[in-house]
Amino acid sequence: MKGAEVSPSAPFFFCGIGLRLKRMTLAFDFYFSFRSPYSYLATPMVERLMARYEIAPRMRIVLPIAIRIPGFFKSVNPLWPPYLLRDTFRISQMHDIPYRWPRPDPIVMDVGKGEVAAVQPHIYGVSRLGVAAERAGRGFAFVRAAAHAIWSGEIDNWHEGDHLKRALEVAGLEAPVLEAQAAAAAGDLDAEIAANEAAQKSAGHWGVPLFVFNDEPFFGQDRLDHMIWRMKQAGLRECG
Repeated sequence: MKGAEVSPSAPFFFCGIGLRLKRMTLAFDFYFSFRSPYSYLATPMVERLMARYEIAPRMRIVLPIAIRIPGFFKSVNPLWPPYLLRDTFRISQMHDIPYRWPRPDPIVMDVGKGEVAAVQPHIYGVSRLGVAAERAGRGFAFVRAAAHAIWSGEIDNWHEGDHLKRALEVAGLEAPVLEAQAAAAAGDLDAEIAANEAAQKSAGHWGVPLFVFNDEPFFGQDRLDHMIWRMKQAGLRECG
């Protein structure tokens, strides 16, 4: 293992999940947006923790803040976007995680004006697949692989061809089945995403990545150690 990076094509045989240990696995909610660079950067960190501890994330897919909070980027401090880019690249370098802003951006918007397009051809499809994968018991595995395809910089046009299909297959899912389910149940999946967003607010925060354990929120990938500390108080064990 190099830094926090684990190949998204590796089998997901982690303690408490793939090994099916008899001891209790502690679950937590992982609120995730496919347009959030911090959410993406958190996935290999969570993966590494899953290899060390008896934990299991429940993926709670939410839409990007640009959609959840209309006008957000019109009122945001102008210093924030350039800082975000500097900070996320620094995190990727520190943890040796491949990273580049997606091509195309999962959200269609005029970045300079902060205007978000009314029609969004990319984000809804991949978000619905994330919910469908979670329902099938492979939510984190799919999110890990799909986020890598979107954010790693290894490919362009992540929304075309078989890139998301391959992410489903890496997650151990039958791509045609999940794609058909996501298309047929779009309204139901959108309702679950909306419910996730409501639960996110009830948990005490609006941003992602957000981790919630026993009704306690931990915002940001830099709070994962805090969550593990709290989980140890609840009996968290290491693998082995």
